[in-house]
Amino acid sequence: MTQQFVINLSREAIYYTMLIAAPMLGLALIVGLLIGIFQAVTSINEMTLTFIPKIIVVFMAIVIFAPWMMRVLLTFTIGLISNISLVAH
Repeated sequence: MTQQFVINLSREAIYYTMLIAAPMLGLALIVGLLIGIFQAVTSINEMTLTFIPKIIVVFMAIVIFAPWMMRVLLTFTIGLISNISLVAH
């Protein structure tokens, strides 16, 4: 196992982590911005107003994107398992 192998493996792990988290984080960001604009327009300064919609949107995104996320994770895991022989040497 070389230093380059470890760096590439770490880079791929971070990439797949960001790729899988992107739909939930992106949708939560959009909902937060929309609620923030709504609060600014209506002068409602309730801090807890954003939490429930964000939680609901993130949960819905997990349900919708779960098959895709599992395919991405399986691809990464199969790649890891297939490279076990490289680590053993």
